[in-house]
Amino acid sequence: MISRRKVLKSTAAAGALAAAPAVLRASDALASSGSVNVFAWGDYVQQNMIDLFEGNTGIKVNLSTYGSNDEAEQKLKAAGGKGFDVIFPSVTNGPSYYPDGLLQPLDEGKLKNAGNLIASMVNDSVQLGATYRGKRYLLPFNWGTEAITFDSSVMNLSDDEVSFGSLWLPEAAGKAAFRQKSAIMGVGLYLDAIGELETNRMLDVYKTEEDARRVWSACAKYVIEHKANIAAFWNSATEATNAFKQGGAKIGQTWDTTGLLLSREDAKWKYRMPKEGGITWMDSVGVPSGAANIDQAYAFMDAMFTAEMAGLLSKNTGYNSAVSGAADFAGDDYKKQFGEVYNADNLASLWWWQADTPWFAPLRQEYVDQITNA
Repeated sequence: MISRRKVLKSTAAAGALAAAPAVLRASDALASSGSVNVFAWGDYVQQNMIDLFEGNTGIKVNLSTYGSNDEAEQKLKAAGGKGFDVIFPSVTNGPSYYPDGLLQPLDEGKLKNAGNLIASMVNDSVQLGATYRGKRYLLPFNWGTEAITFDSSVMNLSDDEVSFGSLWLPEAAGKAAFRQKSAIMGVGLYLDAIGELETNRMLDVYKTEEDARRVWSACAKYVIEHKANIAAFWNSATEATNAFKQGGAKIGQTWDTTGLLLSREDAKWKYRMPKEGGITWMDSVGVPSGAANIDQAYAFMDAMFTAEMAGLLSKNTGYNSAVSGAADFAGDDYKKQFGEVYNADNLASLWWWQADTPWFAPLRQEYVDQITNA
């Protein structure tokens, strides 16, 4: 298990860490002209970050976005690793890219600001899928959680009552939203915690295909039996927000950005860790094998590892950066919400996605389809 306390304590300590260089200057970049083709999650690289990078390096950003790891992988695979210079996969999806040669090993000597990354996250990323055959292909970019977002004016839940099982309460009938592929993980953690399903805290789904079938079959069955509670499914941050704003959802299993940004608009929305432990992910950054603008790609990645740029990411989205000192540039809303959501107990009980096994994604999709079509 990765060193959660160290990672999260480092991220949260806004004033305790020395800030990284504030901004990448044009004279620091490997390239000071040309363009870079960036393929990122829809909310990761926003206009304020593009303006900062272009203004300080002279490199034009051509941004394309995706809403899921599956979409990113399929598009890069279809293009034979070409068409993009930088990509941001979840680190646990790395093993899906390597056999097809979709990423190239990183030249870490070209990334002077990589030293600003939280060391424990760099080390822990190895077992989560960032390396292949002894070479590093991915570096940490950010981390976040999937937990419970709810309308506190409708769902009367105290912080210590929040659970993945809260989605299935009678009072949540017709009000719950979730992403199917991770809801079956949340349900498993809940059933394990109440003693109804033995899962080794859901690590059994990575153990063998037989174990994964046993666990996911029970999880899918539970969701289908409670399908009257479902208001909407989501598969991207935009869809998740729309589930609450337009789809009538009042409670859901969501990424942190959904709950935190809703809360900034109206305090009735809360995003809280379930008592079973929030599902936690680490996203990373790498260079596709067919990248055409190598110097510009490394200049862009290096800029992402400065505290000012990393702070903008957290300010824009609510996600937590892997860069030391980023919180100093993330704004008061970010700091306030981090303190509201996380404490020593729930930081210690986070559940981390593990590196994908060969059977993991296709088998999970079988149960996602069962839930979707029920």
